[in-house]
Amino acid sequence: MSGTPDARRERSRSRVSLFAQGEPMLWLTGGGLAVALAMIAGLLLLVLVKGVTTLWPMPLEQFAQRDGTTLMGEVTREEQYAPEDNSTEKTARRRLLRTGNFDLTGEHFQWVADSEIQEASRPEWGAVVERTSWGRFYGVPSAFLLSGKVVSEKPEEIWALYNQHHGHVRARAAERRDLETHEVGRINRKLENSRLALRKVERRYGDSSPEYAAAQGECEAVGDSMREDYDRIRKAIDEINTENAAYQVRLRTADGTEQLLNLADIVRAYPANRLTLAGKVRVYFSRWVEFLTAPPREANSEGGVFPAIFGTVVMTLLMSLAVVPLGVMAALYLREYAKGGAIVSAVRISINNLAGVPSIVFGVFGLGFFCYLMGAGMDQWLFSAALPNPTFGKGGILWASLTLALLTLPVVIVATEEALSAVPNSMREGSYACGAGKWQTIKRIVLPRAMPGIMTGMILAMARGAGEVAPLMLVGAVKLAPELPVDGVAPFLHAQRSFMHLGFHIYDLGFQSQNSEAAKPMVFTTTLLLIALIFVLNIVAVRLRTRLRRKFVTGAF
Repeated sequence: MSGTPDARRERSRSRVSLFAQGEPMLWLTGGGLAVALAMIAGLLLLVLVKGVTTLWPMPLEQFAQRDGTTLMGEVTREEQYAPEDNSTEKTARRRLLRTGNFDLTGEHFQWVADSEIQEASRPEWGAVVERTSWGRFYGVPSAFLLSGKVVSEKPEEIWALYNQHHGHVRARAAERRDLETHEVGRINRKLENSRLALRKVERRYGDSSPEYAAAQGECEAVGDSMREDYDRIRKAIDEINTENAAYQVRLRTADGTEQLLNLADIVRAYPANRLTLAGKVRVYFSRWVEFLTAPPREANSEGGVFPAIFGTVVMTLLMSLAVVPLGVMAALYLREYAKGGAIVSAVRISINNLAGVPSIVFGVFGLGFFCYLMGAGMDQWLFSAALPNPTFGKGGILWASLTLALLTLPVVIVATEEALSAVPNSMREGSYACGAGKWQTIKRIVLPRAMPGIMTGMILAMARGAGEVAPLMLVGAVKLAPELPVDGVAPFLHAQRSFMHLGFHIYDLGFQSQNSEAAKPMVFTTTLLLIALIFVLNIVAVRLRTRLRRKFVTGAF
């Protein structure tokens, strides 16, 4: 009545749900993975392309406009727009020209519409000049001056003289900067230490005591000695300035204005439209070297980011040194020692909730607890002579590292707990059977085999901590830090100093720069550098984790 057995089996197979066979979920999950990978790859590709091409030298354009003005500069981007006086719906093209010469015009960029251009050209000897201040300068070299006298007015000879003398002038300028920062800084440190020593004696014995009189005499002797050293350094600086001031180059702008530039104020100059491919590559790599090794200039929109690189690495390492021991100890107690119950469950829930707290809340906590409570207490106890100027009672790299350690602590605890639970109980039981105690078993059996998982937690903590910005704005990161947190002066690590950070540098470039158009390309380059730095730190940790994993690969028994 109901058909043959074969027909019944066929109907039974036809009623099986496609979801039961798994193929739709396979395509759905695979599609989700593909979309996620495409988003990540697209973001990385955008940052890579924009970041790599930022420092490539562009040709120098000159536009004679219908209103009689002439502009010269580098075209940074172009767009289509709808002219206001156009009755049709057609669009026109306009280009954003980096005109530079801010000290003369008060503008860095100007929009130039195609409809306003009467004649476009590329001046053969047009020069791009990158200066220590006032940004870039664009013009055609018209004379080279030595001690105020014109040596040559021919462009070929001017560039030859520039290349001949610029390196020596910049070397002397670097020597002057070294004297102003290191030598004068050394004098100021000695004077400050002498002043603080005198104040300590005054607070302890009073200003009428024999001890104070002796300390005052020592302070005056140090002051006299430092005054002699300062006069000697000042004389050397004046000699360098006088010698460098003899070398000047005169340039003519697009509107005919003549401008004298000292070679000491020129970081880099080149005839943009006469560069060969090899010349462009030299300029490109020269800019990269400056970007990686020099401090920033022009409100961080030009120059290098070495202090930010250094501060990011030091802060990340200090954060790792603080968060890993604390996280491992907390996870060990929760997994190996604590008995299950309401309190342990509440602690685990709190840790998981802590991972969802906004990072700015940790910054406020770090500012209040570390800076205003612990730091102020340390100042009262150890550095009272320096008050009311705070030493540790303000933002610094130590408090920033500890704040980010708290921020990333849940990541390390959860990863360590998972790694500890993955160690087979048979290993623990075998250790106990051999007569080992609880701590001996944890130290020699459990921890070594859980180390790869612990390293995974550290890698995740480093990746998150190195990219955080919001807490650092409150506890130590600054726009420009004149001194590095680590240097050759005892005690070498100055935990109280403010520091620069790549993440904060990106925020400052994108939202706080007075020249946003010039800073916009640097945002991508700095972002690329931050990603590369985090990648390098993670690669080092991953290699260490792989070695530990190979060392302790074993099976349960």
